[in-house]
Amino acid sequence: MFSSSTITIGVESPDQPDVIALIAELDAYQDSLYPPESRHALDLASLKQPNVLFAVARDEIGQAIGCGALVFFPEFGEIKRLYVHPRGRGKGIARKLLMTLESRAVHAECKLLKLETGPYQAAALALYASAGYERRGPFADYTNDPLSVFMQKHIAA
Repeated sequence: MFSSSTITIGVESPDQPDVIALIAELDAYQDSLYPPESRHALDLASLKQPNVLFAVARDEIGQAIGCGALVFFPEFGEIKRLYVHPRGRGKGIARKLLMTLESRAVHAECKLLKLETGPYQAAALALYASAGYERRGPFADYTNDPLSVFMQKHIAA
């Protein structure tokens, strides 16, 4: 578990009422930016699969304020569902969530992380770039889409 002032980050089940509400907020936000065919979100059942690690950031009263998932595949890990509630933004929570997921990937001997995000999410793009992620082409089942930005980072030798 990570603790910084009043924020804690730990691996938890996504199947909790406050986390489900947070994911619903993320879905609503994504729906306002992109058409359904350009959204590649994991649903709750997918987030509960054994190859998925789900991290939750909680505030001083224990309320879920951010989340992120790491999906393990044989050749790489994929960052999914990284989100921080608006009241928690600007406090480094997304970076701490990302660092937690990266640390867990290294511990699991995962050497490469990939992700897909959208071009209208400037803060997310800036976060990933500042954390060492570089743009790349589509991977896995993704196709070339002008509303998708693909990135990756080598995290272990």
